[in-house]
Parts: sequence; structure tokens; C-alpha cells
Amino acid sequence: MTQQRLKEIYGTPSELPTNKVIDHLDHHCREFIAASPFVVLATSDGVNLDVSPKGDPDGFIKVIDDHTMEIPDRPGNNRLDGLFNILRHPKVAVIFLIPTVGETLRVNGHAEIVEDKDTLQAHAINGRVPLTVTRVRVEKVLLHCGKAPLRAGLWAPDSWPQARPVAGLYDIIRDHAQTDVPDTSEADIQALYKETLY
Repeated sequence: MTQQRLKEIYGTPSELPTNKVIDHLDHHCREFIAASPFVVLATSDGVNLDVSPKGDPDGFIKVIDDHTMEIPDRPGNNRLDGLFNILRHPKVAVIFLIPTVGETLRVNGHAEIVEDKDTLQAHAINGRVPLTVTRVRVEKVLLHCGKAPLRAGLWAPDSWPQARPVAGLYDIIRDHAQTDVPDTSEADIQALYKETLY
């Protein structure tokens, strides 16, 4: 496959998608970020890629100015894949989602990890501060159309499964890791999540 062949298959983009990219967070971007409770953060070590879900109450990612935003990092599994990647290769991409909104916002930029007390405190929830904050210097911003979430039925409750369609967390981990893990019900897992959120 070549670039030329892809152009033959897909054709030339119209002026609108070509010109919709900006290099800063305008008032529309600020509104989108303020309303988003869930993002996917993409990082790379320069060779391998990782993506990580991040979620908190809407507005958890703070816009500092037109070219800067901050993402708090809450307690998780402590693998630190994304954070290690940022140390090696600080380019990141973030996709913002808002429930019921088909469009998604993408922000690309240059990240650094900060741990000063004032920054951490600015992201406190229920008196708990994040362990670190990823500060992103914004370089490229664009809005993706809502076709993919619409095709997926992402925000259409009638299309959602009535019951969990995959095995439970610990069942999957048991099989992947080939190790013993405690038998834990889905209700117990959800309770554990709530106990350890912050």
C-alpha cells in the first residue's frame, strides 16, 4: 500500500476537514473539555503505542490557557505505561467524549509530568489529590464528526446489551495471567471500584 493508492481509494478531502485544524483551545474547545467526563490518552515510547482511559466528573481536565491543559492521574494499577512513555517520547493525543454528543474532540500536543503541590491541589476531588498531573502544551486541535459513535450506537440505550456481554474482570485476568485470583462477583468488583476511586 502507498499514499498514492490510498488517495486513489479515498479521494481528496474537501476544504472543510482540511481547514478545521487549529493550534489552540478556543471557546468551543473549552466548552467541550469542560463537559467531558471521559478521555482516551494515547502515548508512545517512540516505538510502541499505548492508550489509557481517564475519567472523572466532567471538567476534570483543566484548561490553563489557550495552549495548555492539565490531566490529573488518579490511582490505578501502577503499571505507569503512559507516564513512562511521556518521559521517553512526550508527544500525546487525547480524545474527549461527552455522553449523548456524537462528535469527539482531539487534542495533540507535547506533555510533561508535574508533581508540585499547588498543581496537584488544584485537581483535588473529595480532598484527595492526584499522584501526578500531565501538563499538555497544545499543538493541534480538531473536532471529529459523529459518524463513528452513531454507527456504534454508543449513546443509544436501546442498542446497549441487557447484561454484561463479556467475562468478569477477574475471570479474564485469571486466564490472561495464568494465575490464581480470588473468585469475586461483579457486584464485589463494582464495590471495590467505588472504595478505591480517590
